[in-house]
Amino acid sequence: MINHFGDLLAFVKVADSQSFTQTAERLGMSRSAVGKCIARLEENLATRLVHRTTRSVRLTEEGKLFYDHAMRIICEVDDAEAALAQRNQTPKGRLRIDLPIAFGRLHILPLLQSFLEQWPELEADVTFSDHYRDLVTDGIDTAIRIGGPADSGLIRQVLAPHRFITCASPAYLKQHGMPTTPDDLARHQTIIFTHANSPVPWQFCIGDVERQIDVQGNLRLGNTEAIRDAALAGAGLVQLGAFLVGEDIKQGKLTAVLENYSREEPPICAVYPTRRHVSPKVRMFIEHIRKQWASQLPWG
Repeated sequence: MINHFGDLLAFVKVADSQSFTQTAERLGMSRSAVGKCIARLEENLATRLVHRTTRSVRLTEEGKLFYDHAMRIICEVDDAEAALAQRNQTPKGRLRIDLPIAFGRLHILPLLQSFLEQWPELEADVTFSDHYRDLVTDGIDTAIRIGGPADSGLIRQVLAPHRFITCASPAYLKQHGMPTTPDDLARHQTIIFTHANSPVPWQFCIGDVERQIDVQGNLRLGNTEAIRDAALAGAGLVQLGAFLVGEDIKQGKLTAVLENYSREEPPICAVYPTRRHVSPKVRMFIEHIRKQWASQLPWG
């Protein structure tokens, strides 16, 4: 018989992270205490659930079977807690958020500040990353993601459309001319974005066919805001998200080109782990963003 719910929780966290150390940090326990939880669970079930070595942790076949049942139990408990929490509509505690670097700084942080002013019992712990982190393993309540593959383990709520804009400064276009087709880019100076040390191809839609072009240029930058600065300085053509250059185009600092060849990208979404009941702090933060952007997006 299982007498300790904490043993069940420790087992699920170990299975998810494949690490006793990470589980101990997540649960605020010592590594040895996590080991005792697993050992006690295995003793009560008279079954080995986890294979442990100095380098790896993996579930046995029995452990995999038990994991599915354990997850259902924990989800039921979480749902019960969340259902009760829904009765208290005041966001409180710590809200852990992961944001894309440029988009998060420019467009989410101002909204987060006003959200925290509205709910003084809430505090936010924000990380910035252009990589898709594991929300469950890293203990993140919600993340903002721009495009990317769907994850069956996450709920997605669309916040805004997303598209890339190819553009340059008026001074650059006056000197070098206006490209009229994507093939013209071969005769232009382009500023290339590198992600994970690899150049990112530019995206176009020619007729009904989506096309990627590996542009060439003598300047490669791993930061989108630095690329925007280079474009404003007249260094060449760039392709960046509308959220980054929309205001510059509105003010005439940059000029959009090849607009007939632009394509709609997967949208900007808020994501959070699958739950039937989402906590008030997550739900109301997402609602706050959507409300602020309902009439008009800040980047036009």
